[in-house]
Amino acid sequence: VQLVESGGGLVQAGGSLRLSCVASGSTSSINAMGWYRPAPGKQRELVAAIATGGGATTYAAFVKGRFTISRDNAKNTVYLQMNSLKPEDTAVYYCNADAGVGALRASYWGQGTQVTVSS
Repeated sequence: VQLVESGGGLVQAGGSLRLSCVASGSTSSINAMGWYRPAPGKQRELVAAIATGGGATTYAAFVKGRFTISRDNAKNTVYLQMNSLKPEDTAVYYCNADAGVGALRASYWGQGTQVTVSS
Protein backbone atom coordinates (compact mmCIF):
# COMPACT_ATOMS: atom_id res chain seq x y z
CA VAL A 1 0.00 0.00 0.00
CA GLN A 2 1.29 3.42 -0.94
CA LEU A 3 -0.05 6.63 0.58
CA VAL A 4 0.26 10.18 -0.73
CA GLU A 5 -0.89 13.13 1.37
CA SER A 6 -1.72 16.64 0.24
CA GLY A 7 -3.50 19.74 1.47
CA GLY A 8 -1.14 21.05 4.11
CA GLY A 9 -0.13 24.69 4.27
CA LEU A 10 -0.01 27.88 6.28
CA VAL A 11 -3.19 29.20 7.84
CA GLN A 12 -4.08 31.73 10.54
CA ALA A 13 -5.50 30.63 13.85
CA GLY A 14 -9.22 29.98 13.52
CA GLY A 15 -8.85 29.00 9.88
CA SER A 16 -9.45 25.71 8.10
CA LEU A 17 -7.56 23.20 5.98
CA ARG A 18 -8.51 19.91 4.37
CA LEU A 19 -5.95 17.17 4.12
CA SER A 20 -6.27 14.35 1.59
CA CYS A 21 -4.62 10.94 1.51
CA VAL A 22 -4.81 8.79 -1.58
CA ALA A 23 -4.04 5.10 -1.24
CA SER A 24 -2.81 2.87 -4.05
CA GLY A 25 -1.60 -0.68 -4.37
CA SER A 26 -3.37 -3.38 -2.34
CA THR A 27 -6.18 -1.08 -1.26
CA SER A 28 -8.65 -3.93 -0.85
CA SER A 29 -6.62 -5.11 2.14
CA ILE A 30 -6.98 -1.84 4.07
CA ASN A 31 -8.86 -2.20 7.36
CA ALA A 32 -8.66 1.40 8.50
CA MET A 33 -6.95 4.66 7.71
CA GLY A 34 -6.02 7.51 9.94
CA TRP A 35 -4.04 10.65 10.55
CA TYR A 36 -1.21 10.98 13.05
CA ARG A 37 1.15 13.72 14.16
CA PRO A 38 4.30 13.79 16.30
CA ALA A 39 3.84 14.26 20.03
CA PRO A 40 6.22 14.89 22.93
CA GLY A 41 7.49 11.63 24.31
CA LYS A 42 5.84 9.62 21.53
CA GLN A 43 6.78 8.83 18.00
CA ARG A 44 3.36 9.81 16.69
CA GLU A 45 -0.08 10.24 18.21
CA LEU A 46 -3.43 9.46 16.69
CA VAL A 47 -5.43 12.43 15.47
CA ALA A 48 -8.34 10.61 13.84
CA ALA A 49 -9.07 7.27 12.21
CA ILE A 50 -11.84 5.71 10.17
CA ALA A 51 -12.62 2.07 9.49
CA THR A 52 -13.00 0.96 5.90
CA GLY A 53 -15.95 -1.27 6.67
CA GLY A 54 -18.77 0.49 8.45
CA GLY A 55 -16.99 3.81 8.68
CA ALA A 56 -16.56 3.90 12.46
CA THR A 57 -14.46 6.88 13.50
CA THR A 58 -12.09 7.62 16.35
CA TYR A 59 -10.84 11.05 17.39
CA ALA A 60 -8.23 12.30 19.80
CA ALA A 61 -9.74 14.40 22.57
CA PHE A 62 -7.82 17.47 21.47
CA VAL A 63 -9.52 17.57 18.03
CA LYS A 64 -13.07 16.52 18.87
CA GLY A 65 -15.56 19.01 17.56
CA ARG A 66 -12.94 20.68 15.33
CA PHE A 67 -11.69 17.98 12.95
CA THR A 68 -13.72 15.55 10.85
CA ILE A 69 -12.36 12.46 9.13
CA SER A 70 -14.18 11.05 6.13
CA ARG A 71 -13.53 8.63 3.30
CA ASP A 72 -14.37 8.02 -0.33
CA ASN A 73 -13.84 4.32 -0.89
CA ALA A 74 -14.36 4.65 -4.64
CA LYS A 75 -11.41 7.04 -4.79
CA ASN A 76 -9.38 5.23 -2.11
CA THR A 77 -9.09 8.58 -0.39
CA VAL A 78 -9.39 9.72 3.19
CA TYR A 79 -9.89 13.34 4.16
CA LEU A 80 -9.27 15.29 7.32
CA GLN A 81 -11.28 18.50 7.55
CA MET A 82 -9.57 20.72 10.08
CA ASN A 83 -11.56 23.68 11.41
CA SER A 84 -10.90 26.18 14.18
CA LEU A 85 -7.19 25.53 13.87
CA LYS A 86 -4.91 26.51 16.74
CA PRO A 87 -1.17 27.24 16.74
CA GLU A 88 -0.65 24.05 18.74
CA ASP A 89 -2.03 22.09 15.78
CA THR A 90 1.15 22.97 13.89
CA ALA A 91 2.83 19.70 12.91
CA VAL A 92 3.59 17.33 10.09
CA TYR A 93 0.50 15.19 9.61
CA TYR A 94 1.03 11.62 8.47
CA CYS A 95 -1.50 9.36 6.81
CA ASN A 96 -1.59 5.77 8.01
CA ALA A 97 -3.18 2.63 6.65
CA ASP A 98 -3.70 -0.54 8.63
CA ALA A 99 -3.91 -3.39 6.16
CA GLY A 100 -3.97 -7.15 6.00
CA VAL A 101 -4.86 -9.78 8.58
CA GLY A 102 -2.98 -12.10 10.90
CA ALA A 103 0.68 -12.51 10.14
CA LEU A 104 0.30 -10.34 7.05
CA ARG A 105 -1.08 -7.36 8.93
CA ALA A 106 1.05 -4.26 8.47
CA SER A 107 1.03 -0.51 8.95
CA TYR A 108 1.84 1.85 6.10
CA TRP A 109 2.76 5.53 6.22
CA GLY A 110 2.75 8.45 3.85
CA GLN A 111 5.52 11.01 3.61
CA GLY A 112 3.66 13.61 5.66
CA THR A 113 2.23 17.04 4.94
CA GLN A 114 3.13 20.16 6.91
CA VAL A 115 0.41 22.14 8.64
CA THR A 116 1.43 25.49 10.11
CA VAL A 117 -1.00 27.62 12.09
CA SER A 118 0.05 31.17 12.83
CA SER A 119 -1.24 33.12 15.82
